Amino acid sequence: MAADQNRPPSHPPGSFRVGSIGGVDVYVKASWFLVAAMIAFLLAPRVEQVEPGLGPLKYVAGLAFAVLLYLSILFHEMSHALMARRFGLPVRSISLEFLGGSTEIETEPATPGQEFKVAVVGPLTSIALGIVALASLVVFREGLTRMAFEGLAAANLLLGVLNLVPGLPLDGGRVLRAAVWRISGNVHDGTVVAAWGGRVAALLALLWPAVARSVFDVQTTVVDYLFACIIAGFLWAGATASMTSAKIRRRLPALRARPLARRVVAVPEDLPTAEAVRRAQEAGAGGLLVLSSAGEATGIVSEAALTSTPEDRRAWVPVSTIARSLQDGLVLPADLSGEDLVRAMARTPASEYLLVEPDGAIYGLLATADVDAAFEAASRR
Repeated sequence: MAADQNRPPSHPPGSFRVGSIGGVDVYVKASWFLVAAMIAFLLAPRVEQVEPGLGPLKYVAGLAFAVLLYLSILFHEMSHALMARRFGLPVRSISLEFLGGSTEIETEPATPGQEFKVAVVGPLTSIALGIVALASLVVFREGLTRMAFEGLAAANLLLGVLNLVPGLPLDGGRVLRAAVWRISGNVHDGTVVAAWGGRVAALLALLWPAVARSVFDVQTTVVDYLFACIIAGFLWAGATASMTSAKIRRRLPALRARPLARRVVAVPEDLPTAEAVRRAQEAGAGGLLVLSSAGEATGIVSEAALTSTPEDRRAWVPVSTIARSLQDGLVLPADLSGEDLVRAMARTPASEYLLVEPDGAIYGLLATADVDAAFEAASRR
């Protein structure tokens, strides 16, 4: 479900849309085909053992299991999406990829309780699916069907338990963040603690094959070490990204639209650009707002458009011809601040925005360059 029905749907790079569930777009990334082929190849000997004589069809059976496995991962991600939507959080998309899946939620939960519920429901769904698959073995006593349900039971139980490991980017990391947030009252502290948990988990994942070999006498192969490196890299990168995001978000409360606003002068749409500039300079304004013949705001003159218009032509060019039309996303409340301000600007990227009061009265012009400068200043403090 997109938060803004006018927005184009999200399309993650290297992926294609396979459908929509409950208004949430579902994408499959190209890396999924790699893991599906790997599963088919690795399961082929087991399929041949359970159902001899299949020939090349044993790979088709392995591919079918890969599809079933990722359908269960889709259930895991849908549980996140549905819980998020229950709290009014807009869900943009679900992606299935090499290491599982991800749910893109546009805004962060407002409370630790919401964060906990959105996070924990995924692992609980996987564990429930694993238990159902395990119970189904009573019915399916032999053959490929039993093999498939055995695999689904093991995979979902493992997925559910591992996702509860307390470290970002795993669901357990979000559970830990919710707990620290609840205790400290600061979501950023929770993110930092959970990110460090993710880094610890990454190191443990990297060391696991060696520990399994030396302590538990498990025979490990090069493939085990390769997977350990991939998983450790995934966890470390996700944890580091979360830590960086927390540091950035600490600075966002310093960003407030109202103090950054420039004074704006409203001019008729048929007024020559040269005269419009003269009026703005006379008033000490930093922006030009174009009005229609009916007195309605129709556009904003950007500095870039004005600079690109030669001075010797400005006397003959109506100001409306160099103005950008006022789309919905270019009109923002003057009281926006922090993440709400950044998110609103990201929805409709532009160099200038019109700020209005709650009653619709024009307050001023917000320049993206001014917001960037304010953010840099806050970063240096």
